[in-house]
Amino acid sequence: MSIARKAIGWWQRQGWIEGDPTIGIERRPAPPDRTKAPADNQITALWRVDVALREKTFWTMLYESAARADEVLRLNVEDLYPQDKRGKITAKGGATEWIHWQSGTTQLLPRLIGRRTRGPLFLTDHKAPAGTPTLDVCPETGRARLSYRRTEETFEENTRLLADPLASPEDIEDLGGWTLHRLRHSALTHDAEGGTSTPMLLAPSRHASVRSLERYASPGDDAVARRVAERDPATRRRR
Repeated sequence: MSIARKAIGWWQRQGWIEGDPTIGIERRPAPPDRTKAPADNQITALWRVDVALREKTFWTMLYESAARADEVLRLNVEDLYPQDKRGKITAKGGATEWIHWQSGTTQLLPRLIGRRTRGPLFLTDHKAPAGTPTLDVCPETGRARLSYRRTEETFEENTRLLADPLASPEDIEDLGGWTLHRLRHSALTHDAEGGTSTPMLLAPSRHASVRSLERYASPGDDAVARRVAERDPATRRRR
């Protein structure tokens, strides 16, 4: 509805139409996002999935940094500062910002990069096809920058049994796995469950407002159970 009304307003200013055919039509409220972040034990199981070094590094960096997948895919080798455990990214709107990671990513990056000194960090398995923009081609290997579509497909395929732990491996083709956004969601939710303050959640997530962060800061069932147990008077007396 929003898109239609913006278009209609522009058409009216051009003199193409006079009236607004959407007058009287109510905009449907967006349903609340009730998507749950993967639990701690599911994330632990994710690190045991047998995948290539590229995927393992990409997933680890996403989770540790809570960055957006497209931002991480735009990283170049020369954007990395491994000694500081951070990298320079181009965020929404074109601003230059930083993402920060932990020891898991630090241990994997040297193996992924090898002797490369420049070009896209995450590469496809094959040479870049003709016509690929120069900025998306590794000057040392000739391979192209990995696409969001491919990384999303690989992640979804490898998380189907994690998303539905009661399913049988024989049914894997009929199952649906996680999206890459669920990994970012999980990182922010687990930080919130650990007591991280709202300002510190806003910094790595780079959300513009607290309201946009609300759905990520919803504790899971296990976190609520731990909190209730910690506040149990009998538990405190035993300590």
